[in-house]
Amino acid sequence: MIIGNKPLDKKEDKQDQNPFLNAFEAWGDRWLRIFEFLGGIYGLIFDVLVWIYRSVFTNKVRFSKAATVSQIVRIGARSIGIVCLVCGCIGLILAIQMQPPLATFGQTDKIANIVGVAVLRELGPLISAIVLTGFAGAAIAAELGTMVVGEEIEALESQALNPIRFLAVPRVIATVISLILLTIIGDIVAIAVAGLVSIELLGVPYELYKVNTLAQVSLSDFTTGLIKAAVFGLILAAIACYNGLKVTGGAAGVGKATTDTVVQTVVTIVIADLIFTTLFYQIGWS
Repeated sequence: MIIGNKPLDKKEDKQDQNPFLNAFEAWGDRWLRIFEFLGGIYGLIFDVLVWIYRSVFTNKVRFSKAATVSQIVRIGARSIGIVCLVCGCIGLILAIQMQPPLATFGQTDKIANIVGVAVLRELGPLISAIVLTGFAGAAIAAELGTMVVGEEIEALESQALNPIRFLAVPRVIATVISLILLTIIGDIVAIAVAGLVSIELLGVPYELYKVNTLAQVSLSDFTTGLIKAAVFGLILAAIACYNGLKVTGGAAGVGKATTDTVVQTVVTIVIADLIFTTLFYQIGWS
């Protein structure tokens, strides 16, 4: 709108609108951003899988093994210490917190059953994924975002080199493999620490703890945890690469991409965990 020769400011123009329309517009804009995010993640994962397929089954494309191994070392090997620390603390906390209610019914030895199932099915992959999100996910987004700001991505494209193939694929493969291995390590550490606390502090005999753990857990518990870990790794890498490759606005954009990566990944992983838990329950893997 224009009054005389002076155009109205956008803020003043919005104030003239119906508050209901403003709220509806904000609600619609939020959903558009959500669908844009989901579409971008889907497109990136699809491109990555296509490049992997072409490499494995058609032999038309070759990937540098050195790049993938380098990413596994940077993402996975350097995360072992922090994953072991966090998972060990989780095992200790579970054992100590479960002792009082179980002791009331004379079932302190059942700590082994609860810890085994909780860690293998749920806490192992979830805690490892969240730790890796802060440790490696943010680093991937910042690294790729810096490359975008420095016009290195444009340099690749000017030479007909696909950024997804050379940058995203090695990081996705490395993150999936690393998270699966970290989940196995985290499971072992959490159960071992819970066992140590139960035996040394809570008075549970070693043989009884061992027998209860082996009797309670099954291959399906271990398998469901690894399936979750693989999917969580794919989600983590895809979101980190997506946010990194779409950076705009210089250094501020890199910081925003890093923050968005951590928040979006944690929320998406928790929602995916809920979906998988429900699915496994329905098919009898719980």
